Amino acid sequence: MPINITMPALSPTMEEGNLAKWLVKEGDKVGPGDVIAEIETDKATMEVEAVDEGTVAKIVVPAGTEGVKVNALIAVLAEEGEDASAAAKSEGEAPKAEAKQDKAEAAPKPQEAAAPEKPKQQEAKADAPAAPKSTSGERTFASPLARRIAKDSGIELSSINGSGPYGRVVKADVEAASKGGAAKSAPADKGTAPTAAPVKGMSDEAVLKLFEEGSYELIPHDNMRKTIARRLVEAKSTVPHFYLTLDCEIDALLSLRKQINDAAPKVKTEKGEEPAYKVSVNDMVIKAMAMALKQVPDANVSWTEGAMVKHAHADVGVAVSIPGGLITPIVRKADEKTLSKIANEMKDLAGRARSRKLKPEEYQGGTTAVSNLGMFGIKDFAAVINPPHATILAVGAGEERAVVKNGEIKVANVMSVTLSTDHRAVDGALGAELLAAFKRLIENPMGMLV
Repeated sequence: MPINITMPALSPTMEEGNLAKWLVKEGDKVGPGDVIAEIETDKATMEVEAVDEGTVAKIVVPAGTEGVKVNALIAVLAEEGEDASAAAKSEGEAPKAEAKQDKAEAAPKPQEAAAPEKPKQQEAKADAPAAPKSTSGERTFASPLARRIAKDSGIELSSINGSGPYGRVVKADVEAASKGGAAKSAPADKGTAPTAAPVKGMSDEAVLKLFEEGSYELIPHDNMRKTIARRLVEAKSTVPHFYLTLDCEIDALLSLRKQINDAAPKVKTEKGEEPAYKVSVNDMVIKAMAMALKQVPDANVSWTEGAMVKHAHADVGVAVSIPGGLITPIVRKADEKTLSKIANEMKDLAGRARSRKLKPEEYQGGTTAVSNLGMFGIKDFAAVINPPHATILAVGAGEERAVVKNGEIKVANVMSVTLSTDHRAVDGALGAELLAAFKRLIENPMGMLV
């Protein structure tokens, strides 16, 4: 019988995505593990693999379609020996999705501005076999292969503890359950923030009336910009921000960084011989922030209404600017990694972030974040906390300043940093203790090497 291929949930918070590209066409034969399509979420482009073997009977959602809901039918697969055309017809008319339009056509005209989009939290989610719900009413997230095996084995997915990213049920979990065992469960880090009530601002029509017709261009928001806007409103509406600023002298840090980079061995690459690593000031900031959280563990927390989540590891998110917005890839267990390891990991993460190739588990979660605008010459600023984090460190430019030492005016390289804290979880004194630990490590950077 025909096999439905539906829009997968590529992360616990995904509700819809864009079907960017089909890598197969109708009539092609596919097998388990074959990459058949590319899906764009708000932050990344990910590949979708076939779970079953068969022939592509019908492509329901064309390439370039935006806003395809999770679990919506996107294609039909005919099993071996089954007539592909008959399989396609047996599925009937599938709900039509709106194809991607030219930006000029998609933009609302001034006289008929679009009404504000309803919050996604109010949209009804379809119940489908591909995304079973637990007895508590929450969706059980599982890989397509795990869902298939569970269905064939008659196993209820909601009864299985997932060991994949964010508690996702994977093949090994189902196989262990079928043998009467249980795969090792990983704590689910859903990275969700309290839902903020919609904030009513000026309507589109009211804004456009303030400007002369023909004096502006309307550029529709893409999914990334919508998500950033929603998350910022939630953060500022629900998290009581508290700010702490201090200056760090970085002459010793700059000197140590030079020594580390000068000592880097050469490796052969496609471009010729290159250093095995190149440590930046930002890499050292990441390391110092992670070590400071380990020294002040009460600040390495996340707030929930029921309990304080105290983290065992310091996972540092790093804000990376990409076309159309920003993303925060995470350096996991940064306190345990060498500076060279952090440098190479950040180079890889930032590169894949800009090409939107990060996996959800590489940018969701984390215990804190760093945002550095020093390369743009910004002296100091305050960053917005990204829940479930309770802190974020804003880093300004290092610059020569006059400082007083032992009654004499000296010149030193100084960097201003501002720590934003969630005051529910990190009080002023605790935030000050964390920032003081960070300053000690930055000004005495040899401590990061032992």
